[in-house]
Amino acid sequence: MNMLKHGIAALLLSLAMAGSALAAEKVNINTADAATLDRVLVNVGPSKAEAIVEYRKANGPFRSPEQLAQVKGIGLRTVEQNRERIVVAAPAGKPAAAAGAARATAQTR
Repeated sequence: MNMLKHGIAALLLSLAMAGSALAAEKVNINTADAATLDRVLVNVGPSKAEAIVEYRKANGPFRSPEQLAQVKGIGLRTVEQNRERIVVAAPAGKPAAAAGAARATAQTR
C-alpha cells in the first residue's frame, strides 16, 4: 500500500512538472532585453541574445520569427526550436508597418 502511495505521488509530481514545461514563457523579440532573450529562448546564450538586440537596433523591429535567422549565430533550427516562445509585436509607439517603411526608405538611399 505504501509503494502505491509513493508511485501515485511520483506520477502526480511528474505530471505537474511536465505541465509547467509545456507552458513555455513567451518573449517579444522586438522589446526584450538581452537578459530576457537569454533566459527564455532555447540555445540562445548571452552573446547571441546581445547579437539579437544589436541587430534590432541597427535594422529596426523584426517582422517575423524567421527574420531572427539573419542574426549572426542564429539559424533556422534555433528559430524552429523557439517558435512557440517567440512573439513579434511592434515596440510601443512604433507601428510595425511604419517601422518597415522607414527601414525600406533608408535602404534605398
